[in-house]
Amino acid sequence: MEGNQQLERTFVALKPDAVQRGITGQIIHRLERSGMRLAATKMVQADDDLLEDHYSEHVGKDFYKNLVNFMKEGPVVAMVWEGVNAVENVRKLVGETSPKEASPGTIRGDFAHVSYEHADSKDKAVRNIIHASGDPEEAEEEISIWFDEEEIHDYNRSDVKHVR
Repeated sequence: MEGNQQLERTFVALKPDAVQRGITGQIIHRLERSGMRLAATKMVQADDDLLEDHYSEHVGKDFYKNLVNFMKEGPVVAMVWEGVNAVENVRKLVGETSPKEASPGTIRGDFAHVSYEHADSKDKAVRNIIHASGDPEEAEEEISIWFDEEEIHDYNRSDVKHVR
């Protein structure tokens, strides 16, 4: 790779609100058309143990119980994406964590709008459609929580010459 660009993996989870609203295909399409490669995907009904591993830094915080309850409301579509600077590029596509702050054109900006204040007033977790790893180290950890290495696939996309 030229310069500081590097091929990397990132973890993405389409949360129960995305699955229940039937927008998973639209979101996956947006990630695919960026040129990144889907390396793994599965639908998972997350349980307490999995969510405690995934959200370990939030265990014991005021919002943790509502977050876990939300993530158990339905299945999650867990994915591994690969590409040049995949973590950074997926985060740009996803938008700000708070849907209220997410710019139009981002996944959260186009599919969600609720503020943390509104969710707190209803004693609920904010429905923000999608989770994306924040940095390469977090991506590696999250991928290992949700996937075994043999579940991650290597193949060539026909447009790879335009990306790598």
